[in-house]
Amino acid sequence: MTDELLYVYTVLRSTAPPSAPLVLDPRARLGGGLRLVEHQGLTAVAEPVEAADFDEEPLRAHLEDLDWLADVARAHHDVVAHVGGQTTTVPLRLATLCRGQAGVRRMLADAHLALTEALERVTDAEEWGIKLYAQPAPDGRPPADPGTAAAPAPSGRDYLRRRLADRRAEADRTDEARRAAESLHQRLAHEATGAVLHPPQQQQLSQAPGQNVLNAAYLVPTARRQAFLDNVPTADDLPPGVRGEITGPWVPYSFTHTNAPAPSAEPA
Repeated sequence: MTDELLYVYTVLRSTAPPSAPLVLDPRARLGGGLRLVEHQGLTAVAEPVEAADFDEEPLRAHLEDLDWLADVARAHHDVVAHVGGQTTTVPLRLATLCRGQAGVRRMLADAHLALTEALERVTDAEEWGIKLYAQPAPDGRPPADPGTAAAPAPSGRDYLRRRLADRRAEADRTDEARRAAESLHQRLAHEATGAVLHPPQQQQLSQAPGQNVLNAAYLVPTARRQAFLDNVPTADDLPPGVRGEITGPWVPYSFTHTNAPAPSAEPA
């Protein structure tokens, strides 16, 4: 069907197809099951989806629905991870859609150079994520002794002086955390073949305690994984008040940017 709407997840080399069938948990699927579309040495992993959900108008409405987006992102990641666990692959952007297999082949032709370069860049490599957080200071004031009289309430001037001192101490901790982040990023980037600094995560979105001062991704050759990990600090290596977090290995999402189409369905 030329007007069939296909959701395209990821692209791989036609000479390196997945070694296992592309069969996933049905709950992870977005439509009628995965299929491969090949063109000019590249193969796209695609799936037919319902126009009622993914055509231009309903898709625009769905993009405002965070629960719907989370379900799509989960399915997208599951497919990419399944393929990436077997062969080198370049994930496409969320909700990349084409009209029919002809549309997928047109996309592969238009983005052929960028996709080929991305595949070369991430072959035999994996992505690791590193985050550092400046932790809020614990309240170090001792509790009042119930056997003694309560201390007099501080004056307004004393209160303001204490608040100013607390703010300066917090700024000092954040500065120290940022210096640690800069030093760590330089060291890890030296061990990687690529590094990306993402914007710091907002606490209300990440739900992680503390202020995010480093949110970085590193492209690491699989043969150099241990050398990279040896440079990742443990909790004891970090300055007081700084917390680290490592994730991975992942399919190298951060290093596979291409000129593939934006999240929309192209005309037939």
